[in-house]
Amino acid sequence: MLSVKDLVVHYGAIRAIRGISFEVNRGEIITLIGSNGAGKTSTLHAVSNILKKTSGSVYFNDTDITIAPPSDIVRSGLVQSPEGRRVFADLSVRDNLEMGAYTRKDRPGIARDMDKVFSLFPRLKERYKQDAGTLSGGEQQMLAIGRALMANPVLLLLDEPSMGLAPILVDEIFSIIETINREGTTILLVEQNAFKALRIANRAYILETGEIVKTGTGADLLADDSVKKAYLGG
Repeated sequence: MLSVKDLVVHYGAIRAIRGISFEVNRGEIITLIGSNGAGKTSTLHAVSNILKKTSGSVYFNDTDITIAPPSDIVRSGLVQSPEGRRVFADLSVRDNLEMGAYTRKDRPGIARDMDKVFSLFPRLKERYKQDAGTLSGGEQQMLAIGRALMANPVLLLLDEPSMGLAPILVDEIFSIIETINREGTTILLVEQNAFKALRIANRAYILETGEIVKTGTGADLLADDSVKKAYLGG
């Protein structure tokens, strides 16, 4: 479904991504884990073409999207929920969700997906008239994911969905990610909570200073002594 080959990204003279390659197959949950500054968010931004690539290629469903405009990438079904939520604070919950569907014209489909988001996140339905800026951090994260779902993604890129959340909300968010995947959406997950991410991942890639240093199934990496020492506190 997604094929990234020899991706290189610079920030000025700094080589942030150093020629990485990876794949995401339909139906999978794939996670990228690594410490701060490893290049996880930069990778997602380069895939979505929010961040300019120095070199390399990105193919989505056998189509070259390496230089495609971000809006066209969203229309193709590759959608990102950003780090830090970035909701539109002065707009209502409902307006935020409708903004997520800005590339779509199918009003009946948009209405169905709005109902689907409300079934996944009942609290958003309770607060649909509230300004997004008045929501709790957990509710804003739900809104950010819901807004991305309104674009009807085939592949959903999630960037640090558990950041800053209380443990009980972290459990809820990860449960919802699994539900989204079971209902047919492929997931590429960037997450610092390596234990939670590896538990739900089919496969994982570990990034260090812009390079992939290890890959394997989620279960294999959970049992890997070097991964335990570096990322799992073991």
